[in-house]
Amino acid sequence: MGLHSPNILLVLITALLAKSLVVVDATEPAISYDARSLIINGNRELLFSGSIHYPRTQPEMWPDLFEKAKLGGINVIQTYIFWNIHEAVKDKLTFEGNADIVKFFKVAQEHGLWVCLRVGPYIAAEWNQGGFPYWLREVPDISFRNYNEPFMFHMKKFTEMVINMMKKEKLFLPQGGPIILIQDGEKYINWAAEMATGLYNEVPWIMCKQPNAPPLVIETCNGRHCADTFKGTNGPNKPLMWTENWTAQYRAFGDPPSQRSAEDIAFSVANFFARGGSFVNYYMYYGGTNYGRVSSSFVTTRYYDEAPLDEFGLRRDPKFGHLRDVHRALRLSKKALFKGAKSEQKINEHVRAVIYDKPGDASICAAFLINNSTKIPATVKFRELDFYVPAKSISILPDCKTVVYNSDTVVSQHNSRNFVTVNTDNNLDWEFYREPIPTIETLPIKNPTPIELYSLTKDVSDYAWYSTSVNFDRRDLPMRPDVLPIMQIQNNGHAMVSFLNGELVGFAHGKLDAKKFTQEKPVNLRPGINHISLLCMTLGIQNSGAHMEKRWTGPDNLVIKGLNTGTLDLTDNDWGHEVGVNGEKLELFTEEGAQKVKWELDTGLGTPATWYKAYFDAPPGDDPLAITMDSMQKGQMWINGKSIGRYWASFITPLGKPSQSEYHIPRAFLKPTKNLVVVFEEAGGIPHNITILTVNRDTICTFLRETTPPSVHQFERKDNQLRPIVDDLKVGARLECPPGKVMQRVEFASFGDPVGACGMYSQGKCHSPNSQKVVEEHCLGKSSCTIPLKREAYDQKEQDTCPETFKVLAAQALCVATP
Repeated sequence: MGLHSPNILLVLITALLAKSLVVVDATEPAISYDARSLIINGNRELLFSGSIHYPRTQPEMWPDLFEKAKLGGINVIQTYIFWNIHEAVKDKLTFEGNADIVKFFKVAQEHGLWVCLRVGPYIAAEWNQGGFPYWLREVPDISFRNYNEPFMFHMKKFTEMVINMMKKEKLFLPQGGPIILIQDGEKYINWAAEMATGLYNEVPWIMCKQPNAPPLVIETCNGRHCADTFKGTNGPNKPLMWTENWTAQYRAFGDPPSQRSAEDIAFSVANFFARGGSFVNYYMYYGGTNYGRVSSSFVTTRYYDEAPLDEFGLRRDPKFGHLRDVHRALRLSKKALFKGAKSEQKINEHVRAVIYDKPGDASICAAFLINNSTKIPATVKFRELDFYVPAKSISILPDCKTVVYNSDTVVSQHNSRNFVTVNTDNNLDWEFYREPIPTIETLPIKNPTPIELYSLTKDVSDYAWYSTSVNFDRRDLPMRPDVLPIMQIQNNGHAMVSFLNGELVGFAHGKLDAKKFTQEKPVNLRPGINHISLLCMTLGIQNSGAHMEKRWTGPDNLVIKGLNTGTLDLTDNDWGHEVGVNGEKLELFTEEGAQKVKWELDTGLGTPATWYKAYFDAPPGDDPLAITMDSMQKGQMWINGKSIGRYWASFITPLGKPSQSEYHIPRAFLKPTKNLVVVFEEAGGIPHNITILTVNRDTICTFLRETTPPSVHQFERKDNQLRPIVDDLKVGARLECPPGKVMQRVEFASFGDPVGACGMYSQGKCHSPNSQKVVEEHCLGKSSCTIPLKREAYDQKEQDTCPETFKVLAAQALCVATP
C-alpha cells in the first residue's frame, strides 16, 4: 500500500489457475486482454481479488483463510513477494515456514482460487524498508528505485530467481500466474517493463499509479474510489483494473482506529464495475500480523484489522457479507456486462442509470441506478418501473427490472468481536531478569561520536547501547540540592531509554510523521565519574519516499545544561556501542536460553530494560488467542521462542487508549501445556495484569429495514433469465452462528426505530414490546434462524404505536458451543 507516498507500482498479472483448465484453443494465449477484461482460457472473467500476505499469517491458517475468502466471493488471492524475508543475508535464500510461497500458492490452488503475485522487488506495504533487505543499502553507489546500475543488477537478479522458481514449479498460466511490481523515473520504468516482459511474456503486465506507463503494460489504479479518481488506461485496448481498493487503513502507534464502512466499499466496487471495470483487489482482505520486526517505521503489530477477515482470521460482518453480496450481484450481471453495449441515462439531478444491453435480446440487460447525493434518497422511474434508491447508493438490476442488491442496504448479518479472559491465576506467575546497564568500558565498539543507528545495528536488532562517561569536580555541580543540571539529548528516532549511573533518567520517542525528538530531564550528577548510557531503538525502516537508502536515525547530540561552568557538550566525548541487548544474545525467549540466567520472582517494581517470563496452558477449543499488554509500556513478546511482535501500550492515541491492546498468538505456536511467554519491557511496565484471551465473534446481529430489497442469494440466473429461488422474497432477517454453536440468548431485540451498532444497540422512540418474544421464539437454541420482517408478526394493527414509521428490526444474539 502506498497511501503516504506517491508510489509508482509496476505489476505483472497472471491468473494462477487453481484447478487444471483446458485451453479452449491451443492457438490462442491462455491469458490475454482487451479493453473490456482479462480473458482466461477463452473466457472473460469478473475478478474479485483479496490481498493476503503469506508472512503476515501462518501456514496452519492458510486453508481456513482461503476457504473463507472463497465463501466471500473472492476468486483471486493477491500477495507480494517479500525480498527481505527470503534473502535477509545476501545470496542465502530461504522459503520455509510462513515464507514458503510455493506452498501458499498450492494451498490456494487446492481451494479453487487463482493467485496474483506481486514480485516487487520494491513493495512498500508498510513493510520494513519496503521489502528491500538491509544489505542492499550497503551496496556501493546504489540508489533505490532509479535507473542505477547496482540497483538494477540486484533487482533483476532477485526477480529472475522468483520468475524461474515459478516456472520450475509450473505456476504460470497455463500453469498459474503472478503480478510484478516495480517503480520510479521514466527511463527506469521503461527498463523495468522491458526486463519484466523479457523474463516472462505470456501474461499481461500492469502498472499501478503510473500515468506514463510504457506500451508493454497496463496502467491501473490504487485508492478508495477509483471509479471517480482514475482517468483510465494508457491505451485503447487495455481493461480497467483496480489493484488496491483500501478496505480501511493500516495503523501506526499513536493512531486511533481506522474505519471504512462496508457500504462505502460496496458503493466504490459497484461504481467501478458500472464504469466498465472487471478486476478489483481488496487491500487488505485479510490483514494479518506483523510478526517479529517486519513492519516499517512505527507501524503497529496488527495490520489492517478492519479488513473483511480480521487479524484473527474471523469474519468481520457486515463488511465480509456485504462485499460477498455485491460480488454475487455483479456475477448475475456478468453476461450483460461483457456482451452488452454501455449507455447512460440521467434520471434527475443526482440519479443516473448505467445500462449494459443488447437491443433485441432481453437476456442481455443489466443496469446500475446510481444516486450520488450524500443526503437525499430518491424514488425514480426507470423503464416504466419505480425504484427507491437510498442516498449515496447504487442499486444493481441484473435484468434491468429487478433490484437484487443496493450498496447502502445491508442484508447480511453483523457481528461483534469478544475477548474472553482465560483463567490464568495458576500459571501466569511472572519472574524477571534485569538487563545489565553497560558503561563505555564494557561496550566493544568505540567511536569519537555516536554512530548512526541503522548502520550500527544493520537491522539485526531493534536495540543498540550507547555510553559515554564524564568526570565532575564538586565545584562543577550546582550547590543547591533543589537545582539540578539538565541532560538534553537530541535523537533522530525512534525511541530511547536513558540511564545515569545505572539508574533510569527517562523514556522518550518520536512518531511516524515526526521521528526526531529531544529528551530533557534533570539529572543527579555526582562528583567523580558519571556514566551515561542510552538504550536506543528502531521501529523498522521507512518503507517509502525518495532516497530510502540514505535514511538515518539515532542520537546525534548530548549536552548537560546548568553546570556551574555552563553548558557541557558531550557529543564528541568518545562513545562505546553495542548492537542488541544481552537477553537477545542469550535467547532468553527460548526454553533453553531462559536457563542461562537467574530469574527472580517479580515484585511489581516495573524497572526498564527488564525481561519477564511466565507459563500458561493452551485454552481448550479452537478459538483464536490473544494477549493483552495494556499494563506494559513498550517492548517485544515471544511465545515458545517465536516472536509475536512489538507492543507499545504507553503510546496513547487522542482517544486516550493505546493504538493496540490485544496481540495475536497463533494457535500453531502453542503446546497443550506449559507454554513459555517472554516479554522484554524497555521502559518500565508491570506485567501482573497481562492476560491471555480467547477471541470470538459469537455476538451476531441483524439490522434490517422494511424497505430492504430481497437478498441477492434469493436469485439465480437460469436459462438466460434472472429467477427467484424462493417463493417468498420477503422472508425476513437471518441469523447464523459460527459452526458448532447455537444461540444461547437474545441480548437485544427491537422492531421499530432502534439505533446503534452490533454489540451496542438501543431502543428508539418507536418499539414493539413483542420484539424480544418474537426473536426468541424463532432463534433460541438454534444454529440459524429466520426472523419475520412483517408488522403483523409483532403487533396487531391497533397496537402499533407508530404506524407511519418505516420499521427496522434490530436483533442481537449470543452464540455458544454446543455440548
